[in-house]
Amino acid sequence: MLNKKYRFHSRGGVRFVFQKGKTVRTQKMSLTTLDNERGFTRVAVVVSKKVLKTAVGRNRIRRRVYEAIRQNFEDLPEKRDYIFTVFTKDIADMPYKDLEKILGDLVAQSRIS
Repeated sequence: MLNKKYRFHSRGGVRFVFQKGKTVRTQKMSLTTLDNERGFTRVAVVVSKKVLKTAVGRNRIRRRVYEAIRQNFEDLPEKRDYIFTVFTKDIADMPYKDLEKILGDLVAQSRIS
């Protein structure tokens, strides 16, 4: 799991990033980013009840995405907030390499726009 320092601690911060940030979207996920003044990167993963009804399934998706982010954390630009929003339950059973590729593509697209 990603270190607690690098995760969001309140809904207010997440809401602010959603309102002010820029979003890049694919079929399975979206990424909302915003520069911050904290001096370090923060990450959140959002999985709605519309994706999976059971908390166990949503938490499994969240853990998989956090682990892929943790493994590639140094690739994220410094001093930014990232919110990954999952749209499909396919992420739960997707091969790990494909998940890493989706996350890498989203981060690369967010740098361009």
